[in-house]
Amino acid sequence: MDGLLVVDKPPGPTSHDVVNRMRRVLGERRIGHAGTLDPGATGVLVLLVGRATRLARFLNGSDKTYDAVVRLGQRTDSGDADGTPVGPPHTGFLPSPTDIERALEPFRGAFLQQPPAFSAKHVDGTRSHRIARSARRAGTAIAEQSRPDPVAVTAHDITVLAIDGPDVSLRVACSAGFYVRSLADDLGERLGTGAHLRSLRRTASGDFGLDRALPLDEVERDPGRAAAAILPMADAIPGLPAVTLTPEGVRRALQGRDLEAGRPDWSAKASAERDGRIHYVRLLDSAGELIGIAEPARVPGFLHPFVVLG
Repeated sequence: MDGLLVVDKPPGPTSHDVVNRMRRVLGERRIGHAGTLDPGATGVLVLLVGRATRLARFLNGSDKTYDAVVRLGQRTDSGDADGTPVGPPHTGFLPSPTDIERALEPFRGAFLQQPPAFSAKHVDGTRSHRIARSARRAGTAIAEQSRPDPVAVTAHDITVLAIDGPDVSLRVACSAGFYVRSLADDLGERLGTGAHLRSLRRTASGDFGLDRALPLDEVERDPGRAAAAILPMADAIPGLPAVTLTPEGVRRALQGRDLEAGRPDWSAKASAERDGRIHYVRLLDSAGELIGIAEPARVPGFLHPFVVLG
């Protein structure tokens, strides 16, 4: 059983809880996920089943899209509704739509974002959320040196969908590693009202949206439906170019030997000179099954199998 299963995660369980539950449903130990969702968040969680777990590195960095509700008026230590209030609530007038748009503008595009203290980021080898929980129990503030370092993120688009009193509904299309909780906290700071994330729903992860997601409770009730919904590995990374191999090419790929691609622009040197990125290629057999992922070899016109799924 190899492939991808797209689940609509309900609020409550962690992403790892969902993985464990699906291991029991499918009877498969090799299951992982491509991008964590907070326990209170809902929506698209892409699960990698069987040999597809080896493709995690290509999926974890996928762009994400979220529908979020930010509540103005109160900051929390975790950045969401489950956190402890920080400081007094806002009692003045709420900002206008124009003020909100202006405050969001610095967060459109690429910038350095401060991850929440309650996150899985490491600080000197310790998970940040462990440090934050210890500070919360002690009733002390989190020291600046105990917070995660800022990270480079990109918001491709932030759209205000609606404003209803203190609640601002947003649609956020962003890079992997973007924290909508941090966006909520930063927005409240810029507006001078404080704010936290009231709700979050992931509507897309990479090429997979809610239209392809099965509710978790449904797949748990019907394991056969879950197994039938598993997408083939060849569909896992549709954005990558593909090469269909001859039987001899399949044999060479499974042995980890370089393959002649017939394209001189597919080389490590050309790839680096083009935009500094490695350009991976899907390797398919004659039936369209994914054999592996290749990277440009040092010799122009050749590909080197980088991940082999045989």
